[in-house]
Amino acid sequence: MTRTQILTRGAVWIIGFAVCVYLMLPLFVTVAVSFSESSVFNLPPPSWSTRWYEALATKRGLLPALGLSVQIALLSTAISLVLGTLAAIAVVRGRFPGRDALSTFVVSPLMMPGLVVGIALLQFLRGMGMRDAYTGLLIGHVIVTLPFVMRTVQASLSLFDFTLLDAARTLGLTYPRALLKVMVPVLSPAYITSGLFAFLASMDNYPISIFLTDARNKTLPIQMLEYLEVRPDPTIAAVSSCLILLTILVLLFTERLIGLRRLTDF
Repeated sequence: MTRTQILTRGAVWIIGFAVCVYLMLPLFVTVAVSFSESSVFNLPPPSWSTRWYEALATKRGLLPALGLSVQIALLSTAISLVLGTLAAIAVVRGRFPGRDALSTFVVSPLMMPGLVVGIALLQFLRGMGMRDAYTGLLIGHVIVTLPFVMRTVQASLSLFDFTLLDAARTLGLTYPRALLKVMVPVLSPAYITSGLFAFLASMDNYPISIFLTDARNKTLPIQMLEYLEVRPDPTIAAVSSCLILLTILVLLFTERLIGLRRLTDF
């Protein structure tokens, strides 16, 4: 290995390490602040305490907001998995005009600012006479999560052997049952990948949710924003730390289930 190659490899490792530190440092700061005894955001903390985690159970509106966010995220992810799979099959297998336009249309919410999508969706739902906040939130989150599912499943379907479905149908299965019995198990890593991205995108969504919530239906990001406006304290850091822990647990579960290396192949 020449001197130039050694210097280049060293520079790559240094830059990579610096990028990792830059991306991970806010997470470490959030966790550190959540264990602070102080009622303001001090770093380093004057002393350590778990008082802000104990305050989570008594924080008004937090648990209902968390429950609503989880419920909306699970429902929108499940709906997106079904609709995204059907749309991906239509794009991959179909031979109709506008196939590429359909694919672009489905992922278009990711190409536009979330505030624009939120305002447009609010106007559309009001024009249709739909005033129920829960239904509006579910529709909005399906729009956000569907692109993650369709693009991932579409990429995986390009490698799938559709003759397996034909073989299953010749053995007596209907087309929907052939999809469930043959295609879904083969593409399970793609479903897990897209499902994780969709779930996290829904849990973290703020620009669209802010236009669709009301006084009785507030998602977790909206409730956290209200806490910051009314009484900012490290309770918000404690909530964020719990979400970070949840993400780590999901990744560990996925690693044990199918392996992260196989997961990243999709």
